[in-house]
Parts: sequence; C-alpha cells; structure tokens
Amino acid sequence: MLDFGEQPAAVAVKHMNPCGVGIGESVEAAFKKAYDADPVSIFGGIVALNREVDEATANMLKDIFLEIVIAPSFSEKAMEILTVKPNIRLLETPMEVNTDDTKKVVSVIGGLLVQDRDNGNITADELEVVTDRKPEAGEIEELLFAWKVVKHVKSNAIVVAKDNQTVGVGAGQMNRVGAAAIAFEQAGEKASGAVLASDAFFPMPDTVENAAKAGIKAIIQPGGSKRDQDSIDECNKYGIAMVFTKMRHFKH
Repeated sequence: MLDFGEQPAAVAVKHMNPCGVGIGESVEAAFKKAYDADPVSIFGGIVALNREVDEATANMLKDIFLEIVIAPSFSEKAMEILTVKPNIRLLETPMEVNTDDTKKVVSVIGGLLVQDRDNGNITADELEVVTDRKPEAGEIEELLFAWKVVKHVKSNAIVVAKDNQTVGVGAGQMNRVGAAAIAFEQAGEKASGAVLASDAFFPMPDTVENAAKAGIKAIIQPGGSKRDQDSIDECNKYGIAMVFTKMRHFKH
C-alpha cells in the first residue's frame, strides 16, 4: 500500500499474492475496484486499504467473508459495522512507515537469510520507450500502476491492468508464458485495451505474441534479455507500445 502514496488504494490478498488491486477518488471507490477485479479469490482473504475505513466502505466489507482488514484507522461507525462479523481481525497500521533501510528475513534450515527489501520504484521520466509507438499519457499512468502491483506478485508474475484496476494476475508459474495465460484467462474481454506488466524480461517473444492476441495495447518490463529485439519487433508488428524499466522485481 505504501507504493501508492497519496492515491486512495485497496488491495485484496490471498495466499500472499494480490488478487485484486484498485485505486480511486475515495477509499470506497478503490475497494470496489479491488473487489470487482476478482470477487471469487477475495473470499477468505485479507483486505488492506491506505485510508481510514468509513461507513460506506465498511458496509461493502461486511458482506464478504474476510480474515483480516488492515487500514490506518477505522471510523467509529465502521467499527460498529465490522465488529459484528465473527472471527474478523481489524488491524490499524500506519501507512507512512519508511521501509528503505529495513531488511527482509526469511528462515532457512540452520539459520536465517537476511536481504534488502525490494524498494525499487520508477517514474515516467525514467522509462525507456523501445518501440515505434510511444505510450500515451494515460497508458503510462496505467503502466506504472501495473508495475507497482507486479512487484508484489510471486514470480514468475504477469499483471494485466485497465482503468486503475487489475483485471488479470498470473502468479508463481514456472514460465512467463504460463503466468501470462492465467492473467489473460482471468481478464477475458477486459484484456482488450489493457496494459501488461512483467516482473522480469521476456526471454522469447511468445508472451508478446499472446498479449497481442488478447488485445494488450502497452507493456512494461525490465528489458535486459539477449533477445529483447525479438520482443520489440513483435510489439512493432502489432502496434503495441513497450517500455523498459531496467529494473527487475523477483518475489519468491
């Protein structure tokens, strides 16, 4: 949630992966997008919001089976509504915590693995356009939104997004084509005109080819493959805009 800054945002999490993410003019609008992104997977999951949960949002949350709701605060009315639900946990946590210098600790046999957190972010000015067609301003906004989400999806990861909402998430697959296939299947017709984010480069152009068939209009990925040009050529063939971040995200 910290990646979205001043924008009201909501994320539904299931098995350590975001299954629905949305940003909007209000926390209620953001949550509606997150829920509509995948109303099936959210069942029994966790919802996090970066704004106080108000009465309107609480009324939406109360009708869903959730384990945990995380937010910086809950209004008095929201507390009255949500505490009626059995076995729900309401957690208040600040959203302005600085994680730049923190470490991530993972247990391994015989010890602990300590590593830097993936705090990498990128701005529009830092994107490298590598295709004939340049992304429009609105597409860049969508690409950056998808890039923020894909960082938190288990590798191999593909995120399809449209109108500041995830419409397809492919997580934890053994190959990138498989992750994309899951994301496209979930997105369905919503993939047409959407953007795609990949947490790592494309070793082959097959993901781009499948993206074109699904109707993807723009792609954001790290770049850095020996076969980058193949993917660039494939994008140019179908009129897809593609940008490189020169930054990889891997979550294992």
